[in-house]
Amino acid sequence: MSSLYDNQTKGEVQYQEFPSESSRERLLCLKGFDKHDGSWNYYALAWPQALPVNASLQEGLTFVSYNHYDYGNMWHGLSAMVPFVAWSLRNQCEKPHRWVLYHWGELRFNMGTWLKEIITATYDQEPEFVRFGDENTPVCFEKAVVMRHNEGGMSRERRIEVFDLIRCKARSYCNSSSKTSKPRIGMTLLMRSGPRSFKNISAVTNVFKRECKRVEGCELKIAYSNNLRFCEQVELMRNTDVLVSPHGAQLTNLVLMDRNSSVMEFYPKGWLKLAGVGQFVYQWGANWSGMKHEGAWRDPFGETCQFPDTDRRCMSVYKNAKIGYNETYFGDWARSVLERVKKMKDVVERNHGYESLDGCMC
Repeated sequence: MSSLYDNQTKGEVQYQEFPSESSRERLLCLKGFDKHDGSWNYYALAWPQALPVNASLQEGLTFVSYNHYDYGNMWHGLSAMVPFVAWSLRNQCEKPHRWVLYHWGELRFNMGTWLKEIITATYDQEPEFVRFGDENTPVCFEKAVVMRHNEGGMSRERRIEVFDLIRCKARSYCNSSSKTSKPRIGMTLLMRSGPRSFKNISAVTNVFKRECKRVEGCELKIAYSNNLRFCEQVELMRNTDVLVSPHGAQLTNLVLMDRNSSVMEFYPKGWLKLAGVGQFVYQWGANWSGMKHEGAWRDPFGETCQFPDTDRRCMSVYKNAKIGYNETYFGDWARSVLERVKKMKDVVERNHGYESLDGCMC
């Protein structure tokens, strides 16, 4: 569909819609079911009265996603889904009947568990994925919305609105708002196992435990996201004001915290020079969802690479390395973040009281 122009309203998602004026009221039709070579998958436009031979017509709304990344990684998949939620918000909360997922033109028929739960919560229904019968039978869609640019073109205000809805729907789906009362200040160490985990977990934990104890009403929790079901992650994030975690997909959970919550991020040695712009996705994600990214600590020590540390071959050494700690730095950093959070909480309590969960926009 690269030959077709997207709708590009300033501040909104970029999308294609079929039928529409730009498609001359023609429907979108797809053919092919290849999962390994996108060049064997095709599209065409057809008049409603002249569908291709043997084509089937799918009624209702179909969402078609074209993603450069994948649907298994939490952040990559969420980035692909956000524009669809934005489109729904602008179109009377319309829900899709089904989804078609492409990754570099190759068909996918599922998504990661966390992402699937997010979509189920947001649209109040489990996503159904189109499965094509055979490579020679076209499928046409009564109405289709196609996204090819993830959040490209969206303003910060629109992104925040979308994440507000996702957060609200996830809490409603998990009945989170009516569960245990929130701590006055919740600090969560969201740990990883294996790559990019802390070398000395007990030492890191002791630093944050000590600083949390110094602040009245602060409660510290230590968790591993891979050990938590989706709704347990939603509840954990509802109770988190300060999220402390190494760089990794588990940080995608930051979008489920209350607005203005804080994120502290940690990297192994070598990432700043070699990892490219992708290392900043959670800084962007915090900004887009209304959170405060409190900076990052980058381990100056670690594995030794046989090449100069500006050589991209060294990234294979650094990518999944473990992260050390600096007790003095971590303590000072945690103390300053907790002081800011406490001041903010004091202002909120005086003026508004604790945030309550009202009805979601959709």
